[in-house]
Amino acid sequence: MSLPDFSEHDGLALAALVAKGEVTPAELVDAAAERIERHNPSLNAVVYSAIDEARDRAKGPLPDGPFKGVPFLIKDLAMPVAGWPRTSGSRFASHIIDAEDGGLTARYRATGVIPMGKTNTPEYGITGTTESALLGPCRNPWNPDHISGGSSGGAAAAVASGMVPLAHASDGLGSIRIPAACCGLVGLKVTRDRNPNLPDGYDYAAGFVVDHVVSRTVRDSAAMLDATGVPEPGAPYPAPPKARPYMEEILASPGKLRIAWSPETPSGRPIHPEIQAALERTAALLKGLGHEVVEKGLGIDYRKLYTARAPLSGANFAAGMQRLIEEVGREPEPHELEPLTWASLKGGRKVTGAQAIYALQELRMMNRQTLSFFEDWDVYLCPVLGTPVPRVGHIDPVNLEPVEVNRRQGEAFPFTPPFNFSGQPSLSLPLEQDSQGLPIGMMFTARYADEATLFRLAAQLEKEAPWNSRRPRLWN
Repeated sequence: MSLPDFSEHDGLALAALVAKGEVTPAELVDAAAERIERHNPSLNAVVYSAIDEARDRAKGPLPDGPFKGVPFLIKDLAMPVAGWPRTSGSRFASHIIDAEDGGLTARYRATGVIPMGKTNTPEYGITGTTESALLGPCRNPWNPDHISGGSSGGAAAAVASGMVPLAHASDGLGSIRIPAACCGLVGLKVTRDRNPNLPDGYDYAAGFVVDHVVSRTVRDSAAMLDATGVPEPGAPYPAPPKARPYMEEILASPGKLRIAWSPETPSGRPIHPEIQAALERTAALLKGLGHEVVEKGLGIDYRKLYTARAPLSGANFAAGMQRLIEEVGREPEPHELEPLTWASLKGGRKVTGAQAIYALQELRMMNRQTLSFFEDWDVYLCPVLGTPVPRVGHIDPVNLEPVEVNRRQGEAFPFTPPFNFSGQPSLSLPLEQDSQGLPIGMMFTARYADEATLFRLAAQLEKEAPWNSRRPRLWN
């Protein structure tokens, strides 16, 4: 198989070629390895290479799953893979090697994918840009002067450049949707605990964090969630079961949906004019497809929401770091954590138990307000970013003061966090581009546990406003 042919196929198409005997898993691994070798020096997307291990695994036997023989990458954050490092983008954790696969890693292997390495992430996934002192900046295949987003920026850069057709990603405050938007991909934040990560996954972020993939096609996202999103005994927050496979949902009409849309931001500042124009075009597209489309904001008190979230997130981060400290066997040295991480850790350690529980109570009451909005609306539409894709260094957690990092993050990424708090499924689709040719992601959020509506709508939009023919600068 030639390299261009490999890149033109999504994961399901590659697996179909394997099933027909037209290509072998070993040939797919070699094709992916060639792409990684070609583009990774410019992008810094893959930070741990396991190509020799992948070649051995490709010899088989492989599980007979939907992605049998397909090369795959795993984010270097909280995802144990036997024999691989788990640095979490931090100098403090740089020497950790996992002895066994984690629960979700095992689920991915069961789909038939062949893990080829780990992808770049910022320190502990804190920022919406993938730039760290340990791993360095990850760059955008559309324009390497710009960020690939975060914290799944390595995954997004790898998929967008054609290294692999899909890759593991995770989302705590937007970390799937932001890089998907930056790199022109499909990125679904699933319902809380739709993809359980037991028995090894602690509830580090009060249920805010979920795992799934970034992909170039809707069907790859649907097929992977069908395979991995299975309830697990003992899961603390089992998601309500789906009505039928998501691969069936993408073949069904979404019907006439009630869609609210808004450019409202927590700060009240207007979004960039190009993002506003893209949002308005998307609303018009949806109306032209027969949906009821009305401009209406969520109407929530963002200031109160984020005030409630801060102590809880701080305490959870401190607790997660404490588990890491116990694993490493000592406290971090001053040079081993970045300024924003130190600020988060010190602040989190000051939160009292009463403050954390009070914050949790407040946040859950605020979540009721968010969720009640969807009693009247099927989908809420907004952008993923409030600005065009920032340049590398604009949001620099290594060299900027923490207050300035967070100010710039608030301007660039104002839309994603509320749906981590509420646990709802939320999807970025690459429907638009700006005047510089960089992607603009539009975000669609549905009722709790209603990925089905998002998949039906996404499949309709993929057909009516296709994006798969657009190619980044770093491609073939």
